[in-house]
Amino acid sequence: MTESRHPRVVIVGGGFGGLEAARTLTKAPVEITLIDQRNYHLFQPLLYQVATAALSPSEIAWPLRHVLTRQANVRVVMTRAQTVDLETRRVVTADGDFPYDYLIIATGAAHSYFGKPQWEDAAPGLKSLEDATELRRRVLSAFERAETAPPSERPALLTFVIVGGGATGVEMAGAVAELARDALSRDFRQINPGQARVLLVEAGPRVLPVLAEDLSAYAAKALNDIGVEVLTGTMVTSLDDQGVDLGVTRVPSRTVIWAAGVAASPLAANLAGEHDRAGRAKVAPDLSLPGHPEVFVVGDAAAIAVDGKPVPGIAPAAKQAGKHAARQIAARLAGAAGAEPFRYAHAGDLATIGRHAAVVQIGKTRLTGFIGWAFWGVAHVYFLIGLRNRIAVAFDWLWSWLTRQRNIRLIVQHRGQDN
Repeated sequence: MTESRHPRVVIVGGGFGGLEAARTLTKAPVEITLIDQRNYHLFQPLLYQVATAALSPSEIAWPLRHVLTRQANVRVVMTRAQTVDLETRRVVTADGDFPYDYLIIATGAAHSYFGKPQWEDAAPGLKSLEDATELRRRVLSAFERAETAPPSERPALLTFVIVGGGATGVEMAGAVAELARDALSRDFRQINPGQARVLLVEAGPRVLPVLAEDLSAYAAKALNDIGVEVLTGTMVTSLDDQGVDLGVTRVPSRTVIWAAGVAASPLAANLAGEHDRAGRAKVAPDLSLPGHPEVFVVGDAAAIAVDGKPVPGIAPAAKQAGKHAARQIAARLAGAAGAEPFRYAHAGDLATIGRHAAVVQIGKTRLTGFIGWAFWGVAHVYFLIGLRNRIAVAFDWLWSWLTRQRNIRLIVQHRGQDN
């Protein structure tokens, strides 16, 4: 160990896995340094609601220092982790080096454009608050521009293409459709927002492929019922700021949203050892980095398999992995020998489709329609941090449900940007 009074644990990433690891070590005799390039913990599953003007950013993000203020053994540092020196046991950041006795890498995932990084500018994804506010700007600006554009240019401005039929794509498509048909329906004079075209493009045979086929079919029908065109078995072959190519079909669109793939963060992708195709580090059964038992990789930064099955890249999995890594460290400090393999308990899958429908699959239990939607809402409110945020989000959802309005319809321009 080091000369420090307590062993030093460095956690890189303040997301679900990193925060859960820090909290699990609350009573451990360690000195924790939590490093994140942002000063807040983000509830990513609701980012699409910020992007579609349903929620404010402050309702799904909380300052890390405040969340951990009562945990005396944690120090929060806002900086960007650049590399890990495994030999000297140091995390190299933009603001200096941080030595560790144990390291937990929980840096999450970035967008993957399947070898086409040039597509990112024309089709931003949804992984951060910056992404969400930028997408909100693009979506709302498209309607504003259509109001003053010549009739010939309006169809492209009012066509929204979401690429990827997983939970993020499905929820985003439904939210954009309802934003156009409900919240904006009476606010314009030269255009009819309700005539906006929303396309959900999925390369596979069905949307929400992790769900049972009947639930997937229900989701596709529910999307169709609120005006979303669901295109399965369809690949994007090219895209730019003027539209997308779906095979030989060109779809003019000024707003394309990417929800089709993820890649490991650069820090995780550059770790020594084996990686999967997405750049995630392949870890030992106890989530440690092979050859470096003092380093653990969790969440979307790791390629984790349990009993031969890959662990999904979702929030509950990241939290379970973060807790497991922290418990391994605490056990070693207590003198335990050996390593305990990670066991993942799948809590279920769920996705919402507009204001009255959702799909929920928990073991053999399946919920759809309004009951599924209500369950989805309760589950998400429950996992928010803080009573104030739970009340605020619940009230916003109730108001939106009763009035069909979205009150956070603010177009925030970044310096140097235009519409």
